[in-house]
Amino acid sequence: MTVDVHDDDLRELRHQLALGCRVLAARELSPGFLGHISLRLDDERILVRCRGPQESGLASTTARDVRVVTLDGGPGLAGELDGWTVPHELPLHARILRRRPDVRCVVHAHPRRTVAADLAGLVLEPLVGAYDIPGSALVAGGIPVYPRSVLVSSDALGDEVAAHLGDHAAALLRGHGVVVTGGSVPEAVLRAVSIDEIAHLCLLVASAGGRPRAIDEADRAALPDLGGSLNLDVAWRHELSRLPAAPRS
Repeated sequence: MTVDVHDDDLRELRHQLALGCRVLAARELSPGFLGHISLRLDDERILVRCRGPQESGLASTTARDVRVVTLDGGPGLAGELDGWTVPHELPLHARILRRRPDVRCVVHAHPRRTVAADLAGLVLEPLVGAYDIPGSALVAGGIPVYPRSVLVSSDALGDEVAAHLGDHAAALLRGHGVVVTGGSVPEAVLRAVSIDEIAHLCLLVASAGGRPRAIDEADRAALPDLGGSLNLDVAWRHELSRLPAAPRS
């Protein structure tokens, strides 16, 4: 997959990826300063949130923190990494993107409720219908679990995660977080939001003494596809409307 990106387009993509990081923070899907998003530009280059000279966490991400790098971790443009360093877990992004040409965006986050649900032994179930139609369909497709709680900082570990992910949209990283894919930053981030919401519902059901159960398959099959204008466009505008004032760039 190759994307022809001009200066104005690149500026907009940096801004969108920065907003995605801030949405993760606002949703408490990656509390603190950890977590990152990448976006494919072409076969060898990506945009990724990097560590900047005034690092203070995802909630303060600006477009300046989003840099063009190669999948091997080098600068994708002249001077692009002056003052910035790539994430330690860049191989998590790179190995998935190399294995999955259908994926354009990769989100890595640390949603505590999703992590807790997995550690409690709960398998995420499509236990809701119209409550979250895209989320229900996503979970029904299966969310595999990578069983090692390690920093995915080598190609070998990145390959392990990519193999567990397979052709699924997302995977849990036990005792660590999630990796979520999509065709765009909004799609991948919104998928992460849905997974965490369903994990929260599973925890609530279990804490009330119940057992999370999938809804009837016939009911799930009857759920309509409301289309990208609602599932993506409106949902994304809603997430952006919830953000606090933008940090200074």
